Amino acid sequence: MFQSTLLKRTMSLVVLSLVASAIIATIAFVVAGKSATLSIELDNALKIDSKLNDIFSNNPEYFENSDFRYYFFSSSYAAGHDYYLVNMNGDLVNYTSLENRNLSPADTFEILTKISSFKYNKFNGLDYYIADELEYNISDSINVSRITLTINDNYYYLYSLKYLNGYDELIGKYLNILLLSTLMAACTMLIPAYAFVSRMVLPLQKINEVAMEYGKGNFSVRADESHKGEIGELGQSFNFLADRLSKSISDLTAERNQLQDIFDVISDGIVVVDRNSVPVTTNKAIHKLFERAEKNNMFTERLQLIPFDDVWTDFEDCIATGETKTRQIDNRDYAYQCTIIPKYDSSDSTQVIGATGFFRDIFEEQKNERFRQDYVANISHELRTPLQTLRGLIEPLSDGMVKKEADRQRYYQIILNETMRLSRLIDDMLELSKLQSRTLAFKTFPFNLNTLISSIEIRFKPIMRESGIKFSVQNNYGELPTVMGNPDRVEQILVILLDNAKKYTPAGKSITILTDYIEAEKKVYISVADTGQGIHEYDIGHIFDRFFKADRARGKKGSGLGLSIAKELLTYMGETITVNSKYEEGSTFTFTLTKAEVPDVWD
Repeated sequence: MFQSTLLKRTMSLVVLSLVASAIIATIAFVVAGKSATLSIELDNALKIDSKLNDIFSNNPEYFENSDFRYYFFSSSYAAGHDYYLVNMNGDLVNYTSLENRNLSPADTFEILTKISSFKYNKFNGLDYYIADELEYNISDSINVSRITLTINDNYYYLYSLKYLNGYDELIGKYLNILLLSTLMAACTMLIPAYAFVSRMVLPLQKINEVAMEYGKGNFSVRADESHKGEIGELGQSFNFLADRLSKSISDLTAERNQLQDIFDVISDGIVVVDRNSVPVTTNKAIHKLFERAEKNNMFTERLQLIPFDDVWTDFEDCIATGETKTRQIDNRDYAYQCTIIPKYDSSDSTQVIGATGFFRDIFEEQKNERFRQDYVANISHELRTPLQTLRGLIEPLSDGMVKKEADRQRYYQIILNETMRLSRLIDDMLELSKLQSRTLAFKTFPFNLNTLISSIEIRFKPIMRESGIKFSVQNNYGELPTVMGNPDRVEQILVILLDNAKKYTPAGKSITILTDYIEAEKKVYISVADTGQGIHEYDIGHIFDRFFKADRARGKKGSGLGLSIAKELLTYMGETITVNSKYEEGSTFTFTLTKAEVPDVWD
């Protein structure tokens, strides 16, 4: 309570008001008291002098007696007057004794010589003059009464001089009483004043505390509305303000959350910076967008957000010039499209207060575009080769240039082979497209993998022997469990892997089918391993791409679609395929099949 500035100021005002009142009352008392006492003192003096005037007028013989004059002038101090007897020539004849005199003879003579310039008045037939202390440079006002006397048939003036000091001592005593009573009244009034002001300030302090809570964002507190008058109305106003602010902030928060949700759903990265290029707002996408980029010179927070100095230079240039900046960042492992637009002040459309950057990962787009171009080129190449071969054979036959029947039959056989090759290529392309678009459907069911592998072993042993390649099947687990899948498609996958291994395995090397089962994973692992030429490390990441052929310079035959078809078939069945290879040492392709929950084989 004592820390309240309002209370301190109010109490200070009360004290100052009391002090000012005391000072004004004192000044008024002094002025009015002095004037009143002067009037009283003058009236008393005039009454005494008027009485003497009556006595001496009715009894002139008194003053003719020298003893009376001596007695009068020696005892005049009792009346508090100084008396001076002056003849008609202005000579001083007699006066109050020196030891009883209030004024010096010199001062008296000077006053008497100026009496004609004093303010003249009459009181009960008595002439009197007033000499003002300011006007005549004397310490106090002086009343001079003049009584005309006759002594021995000669006229004299008896002057009565009265020093009018306004009873200063009396005024001082009353002034002390006034000041003491004023001080006591002030001290007495401070207690109820403090209680009253405290009662007034306390609810204001409570309202101030409520306002501070509003400033902190806590709009649940409410001011006391029970007080009467303006304080109660102020509390009502604060509560109304809190209700409106709470609703407005709630609405704004809901809108902000909606905008933030939209903001975060956007796949493009967004960064909003202020006029100093300091990030103030980002969305979730921006924090994952640059994961593939190099993380060099990450000494600042903004480089941790966008790891490209050139982009931050674009931000600064955009804020400085107000121009939109665009940039494309390309690398072997990533590619980004950057667009930075200026942000203007809503009240001044010429003042740039920041910028907004939009960032999009275009690596996959570029990759898909390159893939599309390669796909078209590969299709053109794969189709052109058999078509050119067919054209080269059909034209001499059509022109009748092939005379011998044996040559014609050989040409017919080559045409048939190329036609079948072209048909297989188109079939593979159609099958791969259907697999990728999920328009090719086939059933999966439990089947015996051991029987399938035995059939493959019997089928490929002669083929491998003919090519001088050692071929074997190695079962690391023993009798494999029943698996889920489509046996025809699994056989197709094995044939693709064995054909692919045969193409890149020279005579004298080996190809092995390896099988294993891991109980914890409920997975059967089938591998086709060869000791052929292997795959370069920069090719292994593309080995399952359509039309991709490793080591094209060696002119290996094939469409480049087999491994893509194998991967799509396994993906369709919910399985995976991986490759491990070391160049010039061989490759191993491994795919999985899941153990069937129902062990019975379906026919």
